Amino acid sequence: MKTLWLLEDHTPLRETLRLVFSKDPEITCNGAFGNAGALLGALEGGTPPPDILLVDIGLPDASGLDVIPRVRALAPATRIVVLTVYEDDDKIFRAICAGASGYLLKGSAAEEIVNSVREALSGGAPMTPRIANRVLTLFTQFAPKQADYGLSDREREILRLIVAGRTNKELAAELDLSIHTVDTYLRRIYSKLEVHNRSGAVAKAFREKLA
Repeated sequence: MKTLWLLEDHTPLRETLRLVFSKDPEITCNGAFGNAGALLGALEGGTPPPDILLVDIGLPDASGLDVIPRVRALAPATRIVVLTVYEDDDKIFRAICAGASGYLLKGSAAEEIVNSVREALSGGAPMTPRIANRVLTLFTQFAPKQADYGLSDREREILRLIVAGRTNKELAAELDLSIHTVDTYLRRIYSKLEVHNRSGAVAKAFREKLA
């Protein structure tokens, strides 16, 4: 039998969740707390930690986001799933970075919450669909840039030439391009490298061995 603790300050919801899990043949809710201090006190006092913890973010004496790393330190094997009304990027990101195994919204159906707890206990990372989409967007934003910054072969060639000290006029002559076309290429290169001028592009090319 897997054990579950609830950290939820809203009494009716806490009792509803306790009742829902009391009907589950494989999960028993043997701890329900209305504030962070009570839960942390139980862990620090030697009470055996649960297999999984459902934690709210908005608590009367602390943020659930601050509780997560403390629980992780006291009970590293406990899986932690956030159950909250908050769905802004900052809280999602902080919860995941703190060690949460999942992130659910309180509008989720009881069956979905139970299934998500089962998923987390099996090693998964359950998330409400809206949250999963937000997480994908967050990881896209924070993903490292491609090593070549998406430069085309021609742009890389021009970058190598400006690193070698070619002027725009020399570039145009050597590549049989108009000055206007060279300017267009340079603007694209600056944009992709996220620099503002030739010296910035040259410095980045040297630093990251792009040319």
